[in-house]
Amino acid sequence: VQLVESGGGLVQAGGSLRLSCTASGRTFSSYNMGWFRQAPGKEREFVAAISLSGGITTYADSVKGRFTISRDNAKNTVYLQMNSLKPEDTAVYYCAAARPPLVRHAHEYDYWGQGTLVTVSS
Repeated sequence: VQLVESGGGLVQAGGSLRLSCTASGRTFSSYNMGWFRQAPGKEREFVAAISLSGGITTYADSVKGRFTISRDNAKNTVYLQMNSLKPEDTAVYYCAAARPPLVRHAHEYDYWGQGTLVTVSS
């Protein structure tokens, strides 16, 4: 599975961005999908994850109520809608794929994209 993220950029605090991650291959619907982020000088952290069919989602407390993860299996794409962005959301955002069950730890994900940079200015 190859993953390619897009949609990052520079946005002012309070603004919105939508990230996309498109997967190659025919097995996208066999994977739970997650979003992670890594800020400069910090460890990679969990942001959100979504189950195979999209029926179950889970979020980090820091983004709950502001970010929404969704997926379109027909398009092999997972999205991260980010609203009410804060400067502390600045990071490189990565999507990742993992076989079930739905997990939140980076080491349990098998495939990773190259990342897309999100910068939130104050």
